[in-house]
Amino acid sequence: MDVTPLSDSSAWQRLGGADTAAEIAQQPALWNRLAEDLAQACERVQAFLGDCLNDPRQRVLFTGAGSSGFIADLVADRINAQWPAEVRALHTTSLLTHPSLYLQRDRPTLLVSFGRSGSSPESVAAVELVRAEVEHARFLDITCNPEGELARRGAGREDTCTLLMPADSCDRAFAMTSSLSCMLLTALSVFDTAPWPQRIERLPQLAVLAHEGLAQWDAPAAALAQRSFNRVIYLASGPLEALAREAALKLLELTAGRVLALANTPLGFRHGPKSTLDGDTLVVVVRSAHALARRYEQDLLDELRRDGIAGQVLAIGPHADIGADDDHSLRVPPLDDTWLAPVWLTFAQMYALQRSASLGLTPDNPFPDGTVNRVVKGVTIHHG
Repeated sequence: MDVTPLSDSSAWQRLGGADTAAEIAQQPALWNRLAEDLAQACERVQAFLGDCLNDPRQRVLFTGAGSSGFIADLVADRINAQWPAEVRALHTTSLLTHPSLYLQRDRPTLLVSFGRSGSSPESVAAVELVRAEVEHARFLDITCNPEGELARRGAGREDTCTLLMPADSCDRAFAMTSSLSCMLLTALSVFDTAPWPQRIERLPQLAVLAHEGLAQWDAPAAALAQRSFNRVIYLASGPLEALAREAALKLLELTAGRVLALANTPLGFRHGPKSTLDGDTLVVVVRSAHALARRYEQDLLDELRRDGIAGQVLAIGPHADIGADDDHSLRVPPLDDTWLAPVWLTFAQMYALQRSASLGLTPDNPFPDGTVNRVVKGVTIHHG
């Protein structure tokens, strides 16, 4: 099968992946637009947050389901390390089933919801639950859909602040791509301790890096997808473990489960999951920007290549070995892993798109029978 560049819109139209391809490719432009939007919204957001993050009694719960939940996982630890407030990630899928473990009536709580559509049953129910169970609850809704339930229900409420992503981020395709990266960068920008101008300046920096990465990885990702790996393992450490989980989910979704995708940490991989390796397995290690983490990653990379069991082992991120040589390596700005995460995720998105097409699937809708839907259906909300 011929390799199809990400930019070949007519070819992707024939392959049933035009929306997915366009939504992956548009991310650098959307991040620049997001910077402009946040510059306009920063005073409103700062007024809503006030000084709550300096209060040790304040709880901040980042929440979402599926890919949106992985945004919460990516950002929570970094933000928690910056503020006296208690910050944690909590997927709606856990909050709704075991609310008594996570909510305290007399503890001031800020629920930060991520939602592409803003209309998934769990997202709406989580807001209603926290509003009912916590006396001093407030809500920051980060969503891509102005017509979604989160945006509609929060309109005009003093306890709610809604941040809408650039319009084109509300992905038309099945998989979350540009919606995820915009919501992730918004959360990092809103909750960082640096001055607002410095936070916003990071977005154009990342847009440049992602633009370069998309160009360098396009052909290699397409060629890699032609190889018949039926198992792919993403490995990453610290907050990037959530990126590995999102990368694995993207591949599972776009290949309709025909490629088994797993995620773990480089250190955790030796504790049993390494037994999954065989000649039909691709291992992708997402390198950290932190020197200590990279030493552990390099140990495992050397071990896996020395063992020779996996079909292929490669690294992406800083010190990558795909799509560039020493003379054309990406110029990575001195940012934290969490800020750099959306750039490395574009590689996983491109690979999942190409692998889907290589299997003869339609990436924009890999489940034409409706087994899995763009907005989750069939969820009954139960009350204790």
